[in-house]
Amino acid sequence: MTGRFGFGAAAVAVALAAAALAGDGARPAAAEGATAGAEGAAAGAEVPFGFRHDASQPVEVSADRLRVSQTDGSATFSGNVVVGQGDMRLSAAEVRVEYATEPAAPGETRGRTRIRRLHATGGVTIVSGAEAAEAREAVYSIDEARVVMTGEVILTQGPNVLAGDRLTVNLADGTALIEGRVRTVLQPGATR
Repeated sequence: MTGRFGFGAAAVAVALAAAALAGDGARPAAAEGATAGAEGAAAGAEVPFGFRHDASQPVEVSADRLRVSQTDGSATFSGNVVVGQGDMRLSAAEVRVEYATEPAAPGETRGRTRIRRLHATGGVTIVSGAEAAEAREAVYSIDEARVVMTGEVILTQGPNVLAGDRLTVNLADGTALIEGRVRTVLQPGATR
């Protein structure tokens, strides 16, 4: 069974975003209460989501360390990693960047290299506007404009909190699907 919920933006997501970007590991009380909240009977819940953005924008990364592998064409950023693309921010302990090489254009000897996928692990937090999600790991497939977060997922949208095992975000249309024993705390009177 899939339900559709709409939530507004407020202080909980802003507090989570500030804590995540500050790197102090703090989690707002509403997020802590998500697992103790009302147990959802549904196996999944689809929600409108504010993580819609243009995936063609440049990706900026900052971290304490960078390890590059010529063997598999990847780069691994570790230690206080923050990845930004447009107004979306991802923070994690480690992010592996996988590249793809496009075919060479006529007259060129090599094709252009671009980021294909980001795999983040270790306390992953994604913030976009006033919405935030956190999990143990996340995979951002840039070509598909999709983020899949797994492991103790918590999504905050204003004063409302949703928790589950897996969150799939479609960045193109701004929707998300939460699966795996969905739990929620809904605040009466919350606006969309």
